[in-house]
Formats: sequence, structure tokens, C-alpha cells
Amino acid sequence: MHVKMLDGRVVERAKARGIDVLVYAPHFTRLPAIREQAERHSDDELLVVPAREIFTGNWQNRRHLLAVGLSEPVPDFISFEGALSTLAEQEAALCVPHPTLLNVSLGRPEIRAYADHIDAVESYNVKSPPHVNSRAKRIIEEAGLPSFGSSYAHLRGSIGEAWTEFDADIESEADLVEALVSGADRQVVHRAGPRHRFWNAAEFAHLGYENSWGKVDRLFLSGTEPTHPDHIAYDGRFDDVAVY
Repeated sequence: MHVKMLDGRVVERAKARGIDVLVYAPHFTRLPAIREQAERHSDDELLVVPAREIFTGNWQNRRHLLAVGLSEPVPDFISFEGALSTLAEQEAALCVPHPTLLNVSLGRPEIRAYADHIDAVESYNVKSPPHVNSRAKRIIEEAGLPSFGSSYAHLRGSIGEAWTEFDADIESEADLVEALVSGADRQVVHRAGPRHRFWNAAEFAHLGYENSWGKVDRLFLSGTEPTHPDHIAYDGRFDDVAVY
């Protein structure tokens, strides 16, 4: 819950680390492509669940939402309220990744205000500095919401550095959605020690690339993103909630 890359090496590492389920939610990739990759890399040892980390709002004021169990594609760069409405219509699990991390996350006021819509909030993220993870735990306790943990792996070495253990059998995407929506008992676990701190630092450093050259590439060099609401694949269905 969740990773940004998926290939044979990721699958091998996940299995070696004892992971049973990976939630795969790459940036700026449409749901059909995500689902195809997830099915291709799933087998009897590892279930890969397709998901979307949706960028709501504009680049200057964006808030990320992790949607698990989508039945139809949802673009990025739509309003926060528009995303909430769409996820509710599709009965997807709504999770909050990396709360209070820089300008890309929901903060304490938003989590409190929308607690009735939220199924889980991330209490541990390998990419987040320790003080951010500690703050996330306090917010979750205040809001009385279930938690989850994630490697949030943009780098293969981070796979298996943090995970969520559910007290439930997760054998399908529907099982995971049910566990999240029902608030099934769970435990958030992460590794420790110098190696873990190295991957903490490496993942956070990668954030600098994402918000510098990676951002410039997205805004100016790549053209219309596959997940832009104006993309032909969405057939104008999100025009009323698009922010670009």
C-alpha cells in the first residue's frame, strides 16, 4: 500500500520480503494500463492490486488521494470535491497517502472535515521524514480513522521496507477494498536500522527530482498527460470538475 513501479525485479523483491499483496498506483497512468500490468505480474504467490493516486487540484495546491477498487478511470487535476464524489459513486476505498507531506497532501483540517469520506490514512510512509510520520500518527488518532503503512516505493530497494498486516484474508482486489472500507483490524509494520534509514533518505531525495525536473517535464515537455481530464479517453465526463 503502495508502490510506483512494477516489473519482474519488483515482484521478486516483494516475494523475498514476504509480501502477499502489492498495491500498484503509478503516477500519470490510466487505470486500464495499470490494471493490465497488475494482472500480468500477479500469480499464486503475489496479488498485485491496481489503484490510482489521484492528483486533485492544480500543481500549486494539489492534494493526493489513493483510490483502491475503481471500476472506471478517473483523471488527475480535478477538484477535491469532484474526486470525492466520483470515488463514492464507484464505491472505491478512499485512502490518504503521506498526510501533511509538503504541499501534496491532506492536512489535519481536511482530514477532520472529510473523515466520514475517508477509509484509511497513512501512518507510515518510507518517503516521509520521521517527524512527518509522527505527526500523521497523531492526526489519525485524533480523527479516529484506520491507518495503513506503505513503502511508497519509487525505488526498487524500498520494496518491503514498510507494510500493512491485515487480520483478514486478502485474495482479490475486492477483498482488499472490503478490508479497507470495513475497517478490518490491521497492524502497520516497518523495518529499522541503518539500511532502512538509507532507503528513507533515498526516497525523500527522489522527491526533489519529482518536484523539479520531473515537474518541468510533466508541465512543459510531455504534452497532455494520459490522465489529464481533457484527454480524449475521458470523453469530457470530467469537464465540470477539471481545474486545467
